[in-house]
Amino acid sequence: MIDTHSHINFPEYRTNFSEFIENLKKENIEKVIIPGVDPSTFDEIINLCRKYDMLYGAIGVHPSECLTYTKHTRQIICEAVKNPKIIAIGEIGLDYYWTTETKEEQKSVFRQQLKIAQEVQLPVIIHDRQAHEDTFNILNEFKNLKDVVFHCFSGTPEFAKRCTDKGYYIAIGGVVTFKNAKDLKETAKIVPADKLLLETDAPYLTPVPFRGKLNSPEYLKYIAQEIANLRNTSTEEIRQQTTINAKRLFNF
Repeated sequence: MIDTHSHINFPEYRTNFSEFIENLKKENIEKVIIPGVDPSTFDEIINLCRKYDMLYGAIGVHPSECLTYTKHTRQIICEAVKNPKIIAIGEIGLDYYWTTETKEEQKSVFRQQLKIAQEVQLPVIIHDRQAHEDTFNILNEFKNLKDVVFHCFSGTPEFAKRCTDKGYYIAIGGVVTFKNAKDLKETAKIVPADKLLLETDAPYLTPVPFRGKLNSPEYLKYIAQEIANLRNTSTEEIRQQTTINAKRLFNF
């Protein structure tokens, strides 16, 4: 399986990191994508990806960090994507859950990074929280994006259909295992098989039965199991299809 979004560069994973990576391999985790959130994380992500074959990175400024974005940040991103282990721009987007005070700054930084993605022709990893319409409308301003994935999808099934109708991918994480995640469970049922991805968003959103503990890519199997149950198919089918999708999307 491929974990398409996991912050394993965070301090929580620094103890015995090589052993941690070996354990992921034993759990049949083939690749992990580490997304950037602000410029201070970029070098660390690149260094980890150079050191470990199974790790790949994305470079971007998270909407909550939009005030850190400068002209120099753009230069850093454009330089970083020359590294073959950096395979996407992200995570970028809009977040109106944590703050609405920086809406305009978020939109500006989102557009600036989409322009980079357009120029370098890399996929985009989207963070969209309680900002569905603005996110969708801004994406529609950019006609030549290579590919788009909605990370940790949090919209309605109807919104998911609008996204997949545009050719966007939907990544589903541990929330789908929560009892009260009715919309996400319905979304997991209806996403076209060729647009479905798995992720953990570790260290956050740990799936049942480990909810409340530190998340890890090794728990991806529980997300796959839940999606398989919801779609009335086998876990192996979900593993195989989402791996094919990730390899196509990120050009592995």
